[in-house]
Amino acid sequence: MGIQTAMSATMMCSFGAAPSTLIVADPRVMTENKPGANIMDNKPIANIPPFGVCSSLANPTVASATAAALGVLTPMPCVPVIPAPWAPGSPTVMERGMPALNNSSKCMCTWAGVISITVPGATTVMVP
Repeated sequence: MGIQTAMSATMMCSFGAAPSTLIVADPRVMTENKPGANIMDNKPIANIPPFGVCSSLANPTVASATAAALGVLTPMPCVPVIPAPWAPGSPTVMERGMPALNNSSKCMCTWAGVISITVPGATTVMVP
């Protein structure tokens, strides 16, 4: 069983340099007095802020900066591009009509990064 994810959960991207904090814009469902998250809380900037700088060569800005530096990896500012919801989410617990987000869910960035929950924001609410 996973732990329910709520507003202020800490996330990390595999190509990011710094952690980021999940933002839940719709506070209809509360988890430990914080807005609870669902798998559709995946919007760049609105729900998933940048992770400092990006070091993925799949990111065009990193690739061009690296090419300009004669092949020396040159990280550039992170701007996440999230094409799909968090997966897998909770199969039985719904929040705002969608599966609840738990701490084992992952989200993919178009630039090949895997975004994961490092600190879920809640500590006692368990979801499958």
